[in-house]
Amino acid sequence: MELTQEAYGTWSGGRFMHYGEMLTEERFIDSLRLAYDSGFRTFVTADVYGNGRADDLLGKALEGIDRSTYCLVGMIGHDFYEGLRKGNSGYPRFTDPELRGPDQYESYLRMACEKSLERCRSSYFDLVMLHNPDEIGYTNEAVWNGMRALKDEGLTQMLGTAPGPANGFTLDTIHNIETYKDLIDWTMVILNPLEPWPVGLALNAYQQNGVKVLTRVVDYGGVFTEEFSADHEFKPGDHRTYRPAGWVKHGIEKMERMRPIAQKYGLSMLQFAAIWNLSQPAVASVVPTFLQETGDDKRPIEDKIREFVPLPDVRLTDEEIDEVRRIGDNTGCMMLKGASKRHSQSERADEWPMREELLEIGARYGIGQDW
Repeated sequence: MELTQEAYGTWSGGRFMHYGEMLTEERFIDSLRLAYDSGFRTFVTADVYGNGRADDLLGKALEGIDRSTYCLVGMIGHDFYEGLRKGNSGYPRFTDPELRGPDQYESYLRMACEKSLERCRSSYFDLVMLHNPDEIGYTNEAVWNGMRALKDEGLTQMLGTAPGPANGFTLDTIHNIETYKDLIDWTMVILNPLEPWPVGLALNAYQQNGVKVLTRVVDYGGVFTEEFSADHEFKPGDHRTYRPAGWVKHGIEKMERMRPIAQKYGLSMLQFAAIWNLSQPAVASVVPTFLQETGDDKRPIEDKIREFVPLPDVRLTDEEIDEVRRIGDNTGCMMLKGASKRHSQSERADEWPMREELLEIGARYGIGQDW
């Protein structure tokens, strides 16, 4: 089954990512089932969330539902089986040379995929994505031979990448899809009207290479759900406290300048953010984050799930797309991850030196060489 335009991710609900209030397991399962009952037909999970627990709860929520009626997307690549967690950096990628060499990549991918499927109570994924790959994951032929084997063995129908967790990797993903374009069907990236950069630079490249795009963080950390005041304070430990000071206030101010376009189409601001994404080249699916925010005055997560689907069948004009992009322009707002001239050697799993073939890509697609 192809991905539908609305998707639901197991990072929603706050159990496996530190956002908002953490739902009880029972309410988490109920919210997943509610998503299906409300019209969501694509579900995205990652084996590393809760070391497999997110898979398991998703499997429980969808148990008994005809498997042919929903699209199941799994992400694998963080080795929580043999690797040791490194604080906020999480678990190492399975390609870490301290864990294994290229001759073991295929067997790891098969094992991780089969275990994730077992927890999800399914015999196959519709799409398996390489989760937050390091430089080896993007470039090594043994990795992609292993991914190809998952498809050949019927464990998945489609293949893709999920770059991250932070933004960047633009040149790396273009090089990856050009090298393995016979394999890669989808990529999942961060995009919304307040964060059009840097992913917007790569959308035409994705389209030209026949790769469809699933966009996450559509809600811009919750701003587009319209629950925050300009001076909103997140509880200690909330992942969004790592954003720069004042981001909520500035986000609300820019969002209000976009509101007339949303009103023209009768859209909520979260629906508007999703429709703006879907109006872009190659973007075919959106996956917002649904949370129970902290505070007695905050809306139930269940209401937000029900109100999002189905998305109205509208798209913005080219002029409206450009106007929103100008308002939300965030160019240069952060240090990008992936290949960069800042590095002379690979020191972390998400940053590595620039390569000449990547600079050539930047020139060829007109997205610059100043990385």
